[in-house]
Amino acid sequence: MPKDNVVVGLDIGTTKVVAVVAEVTLQGRLNIIGLGETPSGGLRKGIIVDIENTARAIEKAVEQAERMSGCRIASAFVGLTGPHIGSVNNRGVVAVTGEDGEVGPEDVERVLQAARVIPLPADRRIIHVLPRQYIVDGYDGIMDPIGMSGSRLEVETQIVTAAGAAVQNTLKSVQRAGLAIAELVLNPLASAEAVLQQAEKELGTVVVDIGGGTTEIAVISQGCLWFAAVLPIGSEHITSDLAVGLRTPLTQAEAIKKEHGCVLAELAAENEFIEVPAVGGKEKKRVPKKMLAAIIEPRVEEIFTLVRREINGSHFQGLLPGGVVLTGGGALLEGITQLAGEALAMPVRLGWPEHSGGLADMVASPAYATAVGLVNYGAGRLAHTQAAAGREVIWENFWAKIKNWWRELF
Repeated sequence: MPKDNVVVGLDIGTTKVVAVVAEVTLQGRLNIIGLGETPSGGLRKGIIVDIENTARAIEKAVEQAERMSGCRIASAFVGLTGPHIGSVNNRGVVAVTGEDGEVGPEDVERVLQAARVIPLPADRRIIHVLPRQYIVDGYDGIMDPIGMSGSRLEVETQIVTAAGAAVQNTLKSVQRAGLAIAELVLNPLASAEAVLQQAEKELGTVVVDIGGGTTEIAVISQGCLWFAAVLPIGSEHITSDLAVGLRTPLTQAEAIKKEHGCVLAELAAENEFIEVPAVGGKEKKRVPKKMLAAIIEPRVEEIFTLVRREINGSHFQGLLPGGVVLTGGGALLEGITQLAGEALAMPVRLGWPEHSGGLADMVASPAYATAVGLVNYGAGRLAHTQAAAGREVIWENFWAKIKNWWRELF
């Protein structure tokens, strides 16, 4: 049976589908209790091109996660990516309608709805309306305005949009796999939840998630998302370059990349060789490891050149003292942090999923950052929902006591 304190993250990637099941303890800690992973065959550059294949991959990953966790999975927080993702800043303004000018939850909901009003083409959909700060009667920097007094409530938001067709195809694939979608979540936002320390979120940091078919970028500052973009290039392109350059099958090129991949020729020993199977034959040839780096380095440089262009074009006005945090399976290449630091002219570190217990060792890799981030995001949503329900119960009990007192009095 589904449990109220269990959240599921579903990362539908270009190369693999990952389902992570986590249990939220009473102390708010996440314990990983299940993991399912299967190759993905229905996506290209982060976009679903075959719904049936994608649904089958989701089913297999979910079945594995169910067997490991012992829980039946009915719904999941599902990641969304692709070069169709866009983000824009907008503001909303409303008059406070609460008694004595006190800001209530309904005022917050109305101001967020006001911020959603943007000119949007018919083929686009809003995925997130993320508040960066609230302003009450001109006083800014407010993160939670509920209970404050004022007559005018404003909000500054980051609105994330996506192509309607891509969203519908994701919904259909998940539903055909027998799951409900608790919420669609932007992949780089989820990755940031998994790999960033709180200080990095506040100071200003760029998260770069190098996946199979995409590279995702998120600028996080003051604890909020300020910019997001997705590039249609990833580690699959590195594999393809190796397959062509070494004249070997793609499966062999992928294995060679994972085991021997290096992005800087200077890090490869002069006399170090690897055996490479040839296409269409059983013979193998010996290739210097420096040759691998010579093939990989230009592609990785291209990725970071495009990342730098997106960051410069984001119009982010603040500083980014947190530097860059690299994550995703493509970030595991030897020497990639050094090359990224040179290309982006910022400090760079490798980001690993944190803040979880249980079977956390199974997902302790940048390759699982998005999936772990999705359960982190889901746990936050669960806590918010429970807190709101608690407030509602308190008010119901309060009014029930007033009514009983009134009846006794008269």
